[in-house]
Amino acid sequence: MSYLRFLSKYSVPSLQYQARFSHAQQLREEVRRRDISKVLIANRGEIACRVMRTAKKLGVRTVAVYSDADKNAMHVEMADEAYHIGPAPSTQSYLNAAKILEVAKKSNSQAIHPGYGFLSENVEFCEKCASEDVVFIGPPPSAIRDMGIKSTSKAIMSAAGVPIVKGYHGEEQSIEKLTAEAQRIGFPLMIKAVRGGGGKGMRIAMTEADFLPQLESAKRESLKSFGDDNMLLEQYITDPRHVEVQVFADMHGNAVHLFERDCSVQRRHQKIIEEAPAPGLSEETRRAIGDAAVRAARAVGYVGAGTVEFILHRQTHEFHFMEMNTRLQVEHPITEMITGTDLVEWQLRVAAGEQLPLSQEQIVRRGHAVECRIYAEEPRAGFLPRAGTLHRLTQPEPEQFVRVETGVREGQEVSVHYDPMIAKLVVWGRDRTEALAKTRAKLSEYQVAGLETNVNFLLRLSGASAFVAGDVHTAFIPQHEHELFPKSDSVLSEERAIQAALGHLLSSQLSNTTDDSWKGIAVTPQAWRPNYQLKRTIPLRFDEKDLSVSVEHTGPDTYKVRVKDGPWHDVQASLQSTPRGLRLHALIGDKNTNVGLLTHEQQVHVYDENGQTIVELPRPKYQAASGVDAAAAANSASSPTPGILERILVSKGDKVVKGQPLFVVIAMKMEYVVRSPRDGVIASLAPFNIGDAVGKGAQVVLLEGDS
Repeated sequence: MSYLRFLSKYSVPSLQYQARFSHAQQLREEVRRRDISKVLIANRGEIACRVMRTAKKLGVRTVAVYSDADKNAMHVEMADEAYHIGPAPSTQSYLNAAKILEVAKKSNSQAIHPGYGFLSENVEFCEKCASEDVVFIGPPPSAIRDMGIKSTSKAIMSAAGVPIVKGYHGEEQSIEKLTAEAQRIGFPLMIKAVRGGGGKGMRIAMTEADFLPQLESAKRESLKSFGDDNMLLEQYITDPRHVEVQVFADMHGNAVHLFERDCSVQRRHQKIIEEAPAPGLSEETRRAIGDAAVRAARAVGYVGAGTVEFILHRQTHEFHFMEMNTRLQVEHPITEMITGTDLVEWQLRVAAGEQLPLSQEQIVRRGHAVECRIYAEEPRAGFLPRAGTLHRLTQPEPEQFVRVETGVREGQEVSVHYDPMIAKLVVWGRDRTEALAKTRAKLSEYQVAGLETNVNFLLRLSGASAFVAGDVHTAFIPQHEHELFPKSDSVLSEERAIQAALGHLLSSQLSNTTDDSWKGIAVTPQAWRPNYQLKRTIPLRFDEKDLSVSVEHTGPDTYKVRVKDGPWHDVQASLQSTPRGLRLHALIGDKNTNVGLLTHEQQVHVYDENGQTIVELPRPKYQAASGVDAAAAANSASSPTPGILERILVSKGDKVVKGQPLFVVIAMKMEYVVRSPRDGVIASLAPFNIGDAVGKGAQVVLLEGDS
């Protein structure tokens, strides 16, 4: 019998808290104990795996649900039971409330944990669970409804004495009314979906001329993501900090906060790196913002885990309520790291009718924690998401103060239908300096091939001078673009070129081995024998620039190497197989180097403390596939990312002007509007239908020749 089932049957608190709560227990017998011996996780990926780990620790059996795209996913393998619920699109699977409840009843699950996203803040689903006598592990429907409708939440917060930002939160949604309210509030202006979250359905109108186009785009995205296109408008505070507070409440009237997190540094209005506690705040401000968050939770009769988000002024540290997320947040592990708690365990215990494990006075903050979200995305292309196969995925080893939360393995797909997160790296240190140093060290251990990631970007971000100083805010990335996207990244150093060339030649000798313990990926065998004295010229390409490396084998593990027409270098080099992959040891002149190495398709990946460098091996002309010539490319509009074709806005023969929207692609629930590269006439449309999957670079619209 699971611990929670034992608790439900006999109404006995755990021994750890028995003495503390024995008197309070007698006063609260009216709270019904609930049998939770099996829980269905209505989610996927890393959060489903995260919930399962704690459930198993408590002896609670787990049930997974999965779509066509996830039949081999990690969360399916981890669960005690797993049920197929539909096709890959989330609207037909993870958002199919009726099907998920059907599985809950079929599997005899007493509770559903929604994770985050999908149905986690869907009030109708929460109500349906209650009507089916299934415990929804989350707050009551009234709290989800009140906090999910941002206009309602603002009114409640104002009445509870929680500071709010000037704006319009009304029910009238006509374009005329919204335009008038925007003019009243003034610009710049934030447009936000009433039921929004995760940056979706959010736009900024810097001027009045921007307002209507941004409003229409936000409404389309909100309707797609949340089934509702109602908007609220708020004064946009330039470059604020985004500080949020973790709150928790039970059915006995207890409510606490577990300190704050700083989530200021974002791209596309979505968090990318988070830390706890927030840097640079006085203890007085920490207490004030924590107390305000608890007032917010009490004002809506909250139960379970929630996050109250605030906008905080960088200079004055004044704060205003932004929204409340009525669920567990992606970044909850950093709160766990600084408080020594397991918030999923708290969720399960509170849902079973227990009181909170700790009072406010007993919650102690220790050290500093940082979370980095590892995404399949292309930072230099505006952080566009990427989809495809993770041919190589080597991550840091978890340890006492390092967590790697993931839901994918090497060889699995990052699907176009879902969020492109690969993992969350969570690191704790005794202070912020130590936590950031450990974060950078662990980021450098990532080795990924098959998809571009943001690991290199996170390395630069976590080491950027202003970030290290704690000067964080929501405009951090654009304001520090030169440091985060240095021009030196587009230049291949001589050292790296030598490593790539020698790594390519030496690893090619492993092509015929059947031993894959080093987790390398076989490449086409090359006509190269190191025991012969011969020369080779290795053509390389980096950042669309070609160069050559000349290599002469002069003895056992010794070479003469030069890059382009530069000087010759004496190099000693050898490969070593390790459990984490190949290592290339090279003595170049008087400098010893030791880097990770991977050859994949026509690429050489080199890994060191600064991240990953990908060097291409151009195919011989007779092997190269015929491509689209430059003129054709200039006369077409292509998808910037793998995704689903959402709308085509033009027809053959239409006249268009430069910058005019041509079609819309949805990727990972985000909307990408593709515009005309020039004035012209639509010559043809590719044979795609609305709803079709399109690849990165797929030509959708063709223009007639130069006009």
